[in-house]
Amino acid sequence: MADTTTKLNVNSRSAGGSREARRLRRTGRVPGVVYGGAGDSVGFDADARELRHALAGSGAVLDLSIDGAKPTPVVLKEAQRHPLHGETTHVDLLRVRLDQEISATVPLELLGADDAPGVKEGGVLEQITRELNVQALPTAIPESITHEVGELQIGETILLSAVAVPEGVTFLDDPEETTVATLSPPRLQTQAAEEIEAETELVGEAAAQEEAAGGSEDSSGEE
Repeated sequence: MADTTTKLNVNSRSAGGSREARRLRRTGRVPGVVYGGAGDSVGFDADARELRHALAGSGAVLDLSIDGAKPTPVVLKEAQRHPLHGETTHVDLLRVRLDQEISATVPLELLGADDAPGVKEGGVLEQITRELNVQALPTAIPESITHEVGELQIGETILLSAVAVPEGVTFLDDPEETTVATLSPPRLQTQAAEEIEAETELVGEAAAQEEAAGGSEDSSGEE
């Protein structure tokens, strides 16, 4: 579960445009903004290394201190990343109250896939849903939600209804309509079955055509 032990000290900054943001990044700082709650939106810049450490736990509540002021609990709302290098280039933080539930997105991890009988038989495990929309108190939002798939057989499908809900958390996605993962037959087996089915259809069509042609000849021979 998340906690409030992660501190993040930042410096306030005025909006300086993209040129100022690039200058900050060159000096090892990351621009951001915090908003929500009773306060106004405030721009800031944070040390890139400290920010990376603070955000290491997805869903964690941060104690944000701007210019040394009293810390305010916040959560990560959005992080923009460099498309090639992957480093964080901008963050949006949201002020929260620890006694009020919020909505958040939490990663879903599947465990034991290599041990699943269907996978050992050559089946293809496809994870359809990788993130879950949840509602909980800020301190109850888990860093991730896990589900064990070690018993999965070929042809089986996992719905969200099969995933255990962490204490204090509510799933916002429809449990009966959200597909988590499927385990399909091996690709070659599937392709072979499709080829056999296609060939069977062709043979059936050819037989139908021959029967129709024979019927026409019989009709033409009658006087």
